[in-house]
Amino acid sequence: MLTRSEQGSLILYFAGRAVTAREGDSVAAALLAAGIQVFRTTAISGAPRGPFCMMGACFECLAEVDGRSGVPTCLTPARNGMRIEPRDGARGI
Repeated sequence: MLTRSEQGSLILYFAGRAVTAREGDSVAAALLAAGIQVFRTTAISGAPRGPFCMMGACFECLAEVDGRSGVPTCLTPARNGMRIEPRDGARGI
């Protein structure tokens, strides 16, 4: 039987690293809680970027989620088994 702290636990994978999340967390919130701050790099300089506004306006938290590129992780609910990959540079066409 699950203890109260284990109920609602989800496992996501960021660049292959297992990350624990809670039901109701956004992907960005789960990654930040796990200490992950860089979700992508910029196309020109390669500068690191991570969540800024947490409401989908700034696009700093974009990542590849389950094979879909350019997903705003701050607006994406965490689901068990999700695979998240950081975006490096320019968006693919």
